[in-house]
Amino acid sequence: MSGDKSQDQILTQRSGQVAHIIFNNPARHNAMTLFMWQRLAELMKDLAVDDDVRVVVLSGAGDKAFVSGADISQFGAERANPDSVANYDRLVAAADKAVAGFPKPTIAKINGYCFGGGLGLALGCDIRLSAETAKFALPAAQLGLGYSYDGTKKLINAVGPATAAEIFYTADTYDAGDALRIGLVNRVTPDDELDDVVDELAHRIATNAPLTQQTFKAAMKECLKSHGETDPDYIQEMAKACFASADYIEGRQAFMEKRKPVFKGK
Repeated sequence: MSGDKSQDQILTQRSGQVAHIIFNNPARHNAMTLFMWQRLAELMKDLAVDDDVRVVVLSGAGDKAFVSGADISQFGAERANPDSVANYDRLVAAADKAVAGFPKPTIAKINGYCFGGGLGLALGCDIRLSAETAKFALPAAQLGLGYSYDGTKKLINAVGPATAAEIFYTADTYDAGDALRIGLVNRVTPDDELDDVVDELAHRIATNAPLTQQTFKAAMKECLKSHGETDPDYIQEMAKACFASADYIEGRQAFMEKRKPVFKGK
């Protein structure tokens, strides 16, 4: 794809052990193109096995949007027949799964519009921090779009079934204060403080024991599964690996020596 400007639609940056994925389609309020969905899945897969990365932050370029949803202008070409629809849906599902299933801590840094597929991506992150002027909506019912099981489950897990029903049936837009009240986001900050708040949180998380964090994240996902589908033995083995790690020794020694631990993820 040499010379293809779509290559610039997702940017990556590193700050120590924190990786940033930036949705960069500002002309369309960072709406997700087919290329962006595909590239996002690839990036998350690469970062999952990168030992130098402990936290991933997802954000939107500019100050107008996190992600305003899928780029509907592409639907005529990219969803023109059953085969292309199936391919499009497969790539979107793979990207959503790559974010929601990512084994390390993730943070959504939300400014401006967080609509549709953008809200789905944010809900796939562990922590969601919002600017005061952010707006949230699931407009599928205004567009005649079907909504997936996984997307529905993420919404219900975040806000509960009754609130999820209201959000979905009405397709209303919610401001940041309402998003905080109903559980869509963890915290709301002034717009000009969002970058600093997210950076401080991400770097603080990155200093803690990665094996312990990954074990908790895996356990959290097991807890959200339906009855009979959980695998507590798998989590117990991960917990045992934490106690057998060099990081466990380092954590104990640092506590006794009253110093900050330096964890290696081993």
